[in-house]
This record gives sequence, structure tokens and C-alpha cells, in this order.
Amino acid sequence: MTKRIGVIGTPGKWSTETLADAFADRTGYRQVIDMGRATLDLSEGQLICDGVDLCKLDGLVLKKVAETYSSDALDRLEMLRVAEAAGVRVFSPAENVIRLMDRMACTVTLRNAGIPMPPTVITEDVTAARQALDRFGSAVFKPLFSTKARGMVLLDKDAPNAESEIAAFKAMNPMMYIQQKAELSGEDLGMVFLKGEYVCTYARISQTGSWNTTIQSGGKYAPFTPTSELIELGRRAQAPFGLTFTTVDVALTPQGPIVFEVSAFGGYSGAQKGCGIDAAALVANHILAEVS
Repeated sequence: MTKRIGVIGTPGKWSTETLADAFADRTGYRQVIDMGRATLDLSEGQLICDGVDLCKLDGLVLKKVAETYSSDALDRLEMLRVAEAAGVRVFSPAENVIRLMDRMACTVTLRNAGIPMPPTVITEDVTAARQALDRFGSAVFKPLFSTKARGMVLLDKDAPNAESEIAAFKAMNPMMYIQQKAELSGEDLGMVFLKGEYVCTYARISQTGSWNTTIQSGGKYAPFTPTSELIELGRRAQAPFGLTFTTVDVALTPQGPIVFEVSAFGGYSGAQKGCGIDAAALVANHILAEVS
């Protein structure tokens, strides 16, 4: 019997379409779902998108629930819990992903698990924020909802406009997440895991002198061979979240490895371009085995 697996993502985006193709190749069924077009009817127990009731599918795989992270994206995940209650398997489970999209929730979980992270202060108080900047020397102010360094601000304690920059950041982000800038030596790592099992590691290497290594800021993917200790750190970092497919962002600093965050959806492009691994095929095979 053919399994009908829907791919929740961004229509037209490479990773979304590649994942949908992987399921189509294996099942003959292809459905890309834009959650911005979904309607939840609680009285009828239906979650409809483009004429398809998601509560009737065999499974849903999350590639991207929204183009940018926000509280609205969390609401889209809550909608998927209705499909789960109807018996649809969601990969990764909606409640698990909800715990990751808010940067604070991810950070608190990692710290409670004893994972090494950059020194971090979270506050609504501008005086405390200024004190944190003075202590750190240089710090990155991060929105609680963002990906790929969007909305992040790098500040130095001696900057003449530091107070006004903090005030401007707070105006957009009442809860300020302040993290000491780490010495990255121009690269950081993405450690890929499938259902808790290690797959590969790729590096993101800065090409432009930017303070961050994201591909959006000109970074490039490259292969990387980690030590067994580094793999174990990545495994420990992703373990509390119970994700189907994820990437752990790790940096190697003079003080030792640190973890920035665990990805809610994983780096398909990084696995392909940095490691030569078809993550979409791995995910599709795993999910079809799970629902069969």
C-alpha cells in the first residue's frame, strides 16, 4: 500500500522540493505543504491545505514551517498537533520542534543538559544588558526567533554608540539574549544526526571576513572530520530534543568546543555540499520505514 507523506516546507525552495522528490520517487505521492495556506477546523477535526486534509495522510515531514521564525510559526506547529492527535506521524514531532524554535527554550534545555555554550545573559533590563556587554567585551545580541544570523547585532563594549544600539535592539526585542562573541577562527561546524545517530559533519568557512560564517554572509561549506569526543558532544546536545533530523551548530574555540544551538529542521544543503550526502534520501527512507 502506497504511503502518502506530505512535506511541510517552502514551495520552490531546493531542500523542500528535493525532499518531496525523494518521497515521490519511493511512493509515487508528492505533496508540498505551505502552512501559511492551511486552515484548521476544530469542529470538523480537519486541517486543510490546498484541498488536502493533512489529518488523512500517513505522515508529515517538517522541512520548514515558516520562512522566518516567529511566534506565528509556533502557532503553525500547534495546528499540526491536531493532525498528530488524529494519528498522523509528524517528523519531527510538533511539540519537540516547538521547544527549539524559541532560542531561549533551546538554550535553557542545552544548559540544563550540561552542554558547553558561550557565556550568555538574558534580560529585559538595559542596565543589566550594558553590564553584560562590559563583562563580555564583545557580544552578539540575538533575537529569540531568528535563523541564519538574521537580526543579530554585534556590539563592542567601547563602541561610542553602544547604549543607543542596545536601546534600539530592545525596542525590537524586549527580552534581550546576549552572548559573548566566540573566537571562531573563521569557521564553525554543522554536525548532522538522523534519529539520534551521527551522519556527518560539515564546516561553514567565512570567505568575507564577516563575524558570522552563515552562507547568507558569504560562508562556504567544506567537509570536516570530527574526533569521537566531538561526535559525542553533538550526540549529547541533540538528545534532549527527540528530533528526526537535525544539525548541531558547534564551534572550536581556544577554550574547547562549544554548542550554539540545535536546528529544528537540519541542514540538508550542508550535508549535500559539505559531505556529499543525500540527506533527503536518508530522511525519506527512515520515515517510510517508520510508517510502514
